[in-house]
Parts: sequence; C-alpha cells; structure tokens
Amino acid sequence: MPQLRKDPIIGRWVIIATARAKRPQDFNHLSEEKPEITAEGPCPFCPGHEHLDKEIIAYRKGGPPNSPNWWVRVIPDKYPVVKREGPLNKYGEGMYDRMEGVGSHEIVICSPEHNITLAELPVSQFREILWAYRERFLALKLEKYIKHILVVHNYGRQAGGWMRHPHSQLVALPVIPKTIKEETEGARRYYKYKERCIYCDIIREEMRSPQERVIFKDHSFIALTPFASRSPFEVCILPRRHSPSFEEIKESEITKLAEIMKNILEQIKNVLDDPSYNLILHSAPFAKSPLPYYHWHIEIKPALVHLAGFEWGTGFYINPTPPEEAAKYLRGD
Repeated sequence: MPQLRKDPIIGRWVIIATARAKRPQDFNHLSEEKPEITAEGPCPFCPGHEHLDKEIIAYRKGGPPNSPNWWVRVIPDKYPVVKREGPLNKYGEGMYDRMEGVGSHEIVICSPEHNITLAELPVSQFREILWAYRERFLALKLEKYIKHILVVHNYGRQAGGWMRHPHSQLVALPVIPKTIKEETEGARRYYKYKERCIYCDIIREEMRSPQERVIFKDHSFIALTPFASRSPFEVCILPRRHSPSFEEIKESEITKLAEIMKNILEQIKNVLDDPSYNLILHSAPFAKSPLPYYHWHIEIKPALVHLAGFEWGTGFYINPTPPEEAAKYLRGD
C-alpha cells in the first residue's frame, strides 16, 4: 500500500509509491532522445489489449465493456501512486505524520492510435478527452476520502512521458497538494483584501494590453504567458467566466477549450521543434460550497530547461525567455 508522509517543516505531503519501488541500479540517466515514432512492440493501451485492464469508462461505437471500437478509454494505472482499497488510517510515528495512500490513479487513453500526439488530434477527439476528464471528476468527488483531483499529461521523455501512446493521468488524492494549497490560500488573501477573484483580475489586466502576453482569446477562454512565468514558453489557459472547479465546465465551453488547446499545442510543436512538455489541469479542492476566490486553469510547460542547485536551494525559477517574447512567437507575430 502506498503511503503519504508529511514534511514537518513546510507541510508538504510526499507519496512513497511502493508499487513503483526501484533499486539503485534501476535509476538510469534520462536519455536526451525523444520516444521512438514507430510502435515499441506490444502496447497495453492499443486496441486488441482491452482484456489486460478492466476499464472504468469508455466511449465506443457499441459492444460490451473491455472490447474494441473505442475512441477514449479510462483504466486503472498498473502502478498507482495511490490505491482505492483500504482505510485512510491517519497516524503518527513519533513527531511525524503519515496516512495510507488511499485515492484513485487512473489512465485516460486519449486515442486508439499509438503514434499520434495531442497536437495532431482533431478537435472532436480532444473534446472527448476533456469530457472524460469531467465525467471522472464528477464521479470521484462523491468518494468519501477524495479532497482533490489533478490531471497531468506528460509528453516526451524530458517531461516524464515514457510511453509513446497518448495518455493522461488522473490522480484523486486524500489530501490537498502543497501547490494547490498555496494557490488557494494566496487567492483567498487577495479576495479578503479586495473582494475580487485574483484570477478574474489577471484576465482583466491582460485584456488591457492583449499584445503583451495574450496568445489567444474568445468569449469563453484566454490563453496567455504568465507575467512571472517560471519556465520559457509557459502557457496558462483560463475560462473567462469565474469558475473554481473544472467539472462545472459547460458543454459549449468544452468544444471551445478543445480548439484552444489544440491550437496552442500545435504552435508549441511548430515554434519549439516538438519539445517535451507537461500539461497540468488545476481545479479547486472539493468543498461544500464553490470557492469565490479560486479559478480552475490549465498550465502547459515545455521542458526546455532543467532545475539545478540554485533553483532547488532557493525556490526561485530562472526563465531565460521573457513571457512577452514567448507570446509573440506563439501568436505567430
């Protein structure tokens, strides 16, 4: 069973993922090469291997569960960082706090095609992926111990994407991650002082000078390079209307979001020569009532620089590309 252990100094939870246990010789240096374009042999995510994993949900043209003819499929992760079975069991160990790693770790298989990327998917397929995210959010938020859900899509080896077949990871956690806690607490302080959502204010501020950091905008969404971007060509996508939780997204907004995400990923691929990247969906922690100060958003971080001793030691990020310049390239100016 995985364990969650709490850092007693800064309050950060760490997952000890026993299912992924490695010995010293198992830690190889990251290869600089991208994943092979050709198939890597039998892929458990490809059609014909549905029997290997009992699906949670699937969108298909007909037929029984765990059969072919699907276009999006959600399955349990084979090596989960948290598991659904077992009690939460919070307990202390001297001065330390830990709990059992109860939650859910799922794989969203984004397409039956092995060698396709998110940037190459049609908007209609992108829309179905986002709809699967939403469906799992709505189901998992009903679970007793779940406090937060995070979706990540790792593309390329430099971003931790070791399998070529396009897939996202959806992790439901019994605790609120430190990053999300910092975001919500910072937004709450701003709201307490100004009685406005800081994310809504950021959107209004960026719209005042759309040629600075705004890459794309329509009536539903805005995509921009953040003012204090932590890494080069970092992109943030936000809904224009105030919305703390991703599962609240409307059906009409899903299509718009799919169009924007595809456009941004195509630009990143073309401008930066198909880099590795991490795509992260941040949504509000589950609460009894909607948070008036938080705003769900999507972050896309091309893996162009690596953290070194200064960054680890200080918490500062060094970004060699001003976000204003990055926005120009991604707009195609």
